[in-house]
Amino acid sequence: MKSPYQVVLAPILTEKSTATIEHVNQYTFRVAREANKIDIKKAIEAIFSVKVVRVCTRYRRGKHKRIGMKSGFSTGWKEAIVHLRPGEKIEVY
Repeated sequence: MKSPYQVVLAPILTEKSTATIEHVNQYTFRVAREANKIDIKKAIEAIFSVKVVRVCTRYRRGKHKRIGMKSGFSTGWKEAIVHLRPGEKIEVY
């Protein structure tokens, strides 16, 4: 297994993700592409010392980019939505 810091790359802080933090106690993280739900759960519990109830993952495809005559796609990424036990909190700011 990889180091927890190689699995969890960065928190995703958008308007929608901060709203889910406040209302539903869900946190969104950018994770390594090859990481599975079990690796993500263990990494979050090791880094932040919290109890994870559930992990949902999704792969975000890269956006179409065009520069002059050339076009292509930016790199895609994988993100994980982590559901914590009620009363637990992660300080990501």
